[in-house]
Amino acid sequence: MSILGNRVVRLEDPRFLTVGGTYVDDVPLDGALFVTYVRSTMAHAVISSIDTAEARVAPGVVAIFTAADVDLAPRPPAIPMLNMAMTRPWLSTDRVRFVGEPVAAVVSETRAAGVDAAELVFVDYEPLPAIVDPESAEQSEVLLFPDVGTNIAMDIGAMMGFSPAPDFFDGCDVVVRQRIVNNRVAPCPMEVRAAAAVWGPDGRLTQWASTQNPNALRDSLAEAYGLEPSQVRVIAPDVGGGFGAKTGLSTEEHLLPWIAKRVDRPVRFVETRTESMLTMGHGRGQTQFVELGGTRDGKVLAWRNVVLQDAGAYPGMGGFLSFMTRLMASGVYVIPKVEFGGKTVVTNTTPTTAYRGAGRPEAAAAIERAMDLFAVEIGMDPAEVRRANLIQKDQFPYATAMGATYDSGDYEQALDLLLDAAGYRALRDEQARRRAEGGTRQLGLGLAVYVEITSPVPGPEFGGVEVTADGKAVVRAGTFSHGQGHATAFAMIVADRLGIALEDIEFVQGDTDLIPTGQGTMGSRSLQTAGVAVAQASTQVADKAREVAANLLEAAPDDVVLDTASGNFHVAGSPTVTRSWSEVAAAAHADGDGLRVDIDFTPEGASFPFGAHLAVVEVDVETGRVELTRFVAVDDSGRILNPLITEGQRHGGIAQGVAQALMEEVRYDEDGNPVTANLADYAMISAAELPSFELVPMETPTPLNELGAKGIGESGTIGATPAVQNAVVDALSHLGVRHVDMPLTAERVWQAIQSAGEKA
Repeated sequence: MSILGNRVVRLEDPRFLTVGGTYVDDVPLDGALFVTYVRSTMAHAVISSIDTAEARVAPGVVAIFTAADVDLAPRPPAIPMLNMAMTRPWLSTDRVRFVGEPVAAVVSETRAAGVDAAELVFVDYEPLPAIVDPESAEQSEVLLFPDVGTNIAMDIGAMMGFSPAPDFFDGCDVVVRQRIVNNRVAPCPMEVRAAAAVWGPDGRLTQWASTQNPNALRDSLAEAYGLEPSQVRVIAPDVGGGFGAKTGLSTEEHLLPWIAKRVDRPVRFVETRTESMLTMGHGRGQTQFVELGGTRDGKVLAWRNVVLQDAGAYPGMGGFLSFMTRLMASGVYVIPKVEFGGKTVVTNTTPTTAYRGAGRPEAAAAIERAMDLFAVEIGMDPAEVRRANLIQKDQFPYATAMGATYDSGDYEQALDLLLDAAGYRALRDEQARRRAEGGTRQLGLGLAVYVEITSPVPGPEFGGVEVTADGKAVVRAGTFSHGQGHATAFAMIVADRLGIALEDIEFVQGDTDLIPTGQGTMGSRSLQTAGVAVAQASTQVADKAREVAANLLEAAPDDVVLDTASGNFHVAGSPTVTRSWSEVAAAAHADGDGLRVDIDFTPEGASFPFGAHLAVVEVDVETGRVELTRFVAVDDSGRILNPLITEGQRHGGIAQGVAQALMEEVRYDEDGNPVTANLADYAMISAAELPSFELVPMETPTPLNELGAKGIGESGTIGATPAVQNAVVDALSHLGVRHVDMPLTAERVWQAIQSAGEKA
């Protein structure tokens, strides 16, 4: 009987729950100095002077470096489609562009000495006007990069040939339009950024990093310092969360090898929580201008979304993500005409980066919000409007207007399962009763039917399996688990194909000397890439072992059977005479190279998980307070390997999606000063604000890989956010409220109610 599909408790958890993990800051490094960065207190200013004299003689200070000392070329954006002239200095040179930007680096014997000395570095600034929102940045004469002559870092519309067609909505009975803000959020991983660097006597660099992608980090460091990749070793120990923000290496971490070489000692850097809030890449940050047209019987005919993407002060991954929003623009719907345009602009704010979902939640939020606006306008139930426009299951594989090819799905079944599990009709009846009674606590129902792309970046992924001489197994992967449960998931695959007990399978990751290649973990890609590689490697190991067992059993290899239930080999028809894995592996190691297979697996294409979410909220119309009372979710990520791990991913994603809708927002004042600089000011969600999620299972395997697996890590954030936003607006629609931007705080909801009342 196969172990796949069973609720196997995570193998990783006992260590984390008892002795705890080993993170970068726990790694012993003899003689290491501490790096503390002096950070800009201005959002936009010219640097007149930097006075380090007093700090240099402070107790415990070994060295202080400014941009004048750094002989490395400024870094262009990592994405070629962005404006390559908008380079980022390692330390600020003549100007600063956001609060928190590194201006100088203090190297000290202790962390406390570095913090104290940083306070003694005096920077003289000449303030410049700050731009904090993308709409102002697009139009403003104030330029962050005067030599470049524009604040536009990328024009996706121009690249893709977008030109608004004047007759685009001809034939539509109704056209709804709305400006939508997809609010900027902070990743807030439990472990902040941390790194350490040391040069060996042979000139080889070793860097420890809290990263989602050790191999890419190795290659990036090699390029920056003119080394061969073999001259760099990156070690990622346990990583306490990433959510996309740790896919790359920040400037502060990237500079450590240069500092280590200058001081001729190992150095380490661990940011504070405030530094993390100020300078770790933020997520989302789109302003969307949506238009949707259709007929009064509910058919959508035309959909246009034009976005302004906020890149922050230096364009990077976040500035590119509108491409993913474009790709998924039409969602789960058959829409005859689709247009997408927009620009990426720089602002005097923290640079944006990938954040759980990375461009796909923004797409779902836009189309799902527009579908509700359309439903209200034509007086049709939002569920039925969606049903009337869904891609049908017999249309797969389905090619969209934006160039995606959806692999498999049954969107109508997901919607039906959701409505049935929630008791949708009874909820609508309860809503009508409350409205008729005119009470203060009104009920709102919010729907979202979504599709997303997982493993969107093409290319191979590494997975390897080895059976050691004692009959145990080692599984290696080029992805990187920072909470996803890879040790358990990949061990289950090996156990299923080889019959080796889970407790006898060791998982290895995160060391580029042990893992030769890998793209890391992001985009919900791991199971359908490294997982398939591990499955194929397991099968090939079994084939090699069968040949060895054939010699021991004095039989032909084709006649040897591996009984995965017992983990023994025997001749077909003679199950009483067996050879164990330990016997076969010992013989293989004694007579040859052992039993090891490494695979680089390249998927046939990206997969497209989908689902349907329903949020039920109660809104106090006197105070604006929102309470999420129920959340029902159908999430289909193909064939499920371990429901326990899948449900954990769904719980986490839904919580983060709800948080963006109701609470979380990175805010700046008009001068570019952060208002949400710590966890006292930034409203992170907790279990106290969430109901128990009602998770409905559904599996539609993908034909693109032998496991039938799609990704699940980001689905919750994609469906939950528009479902909650739609629910809150739905609760207020009878009062004349048409739209409320996220986050739907009590103040914002109350103001919307008051404004609607004044208009009425």
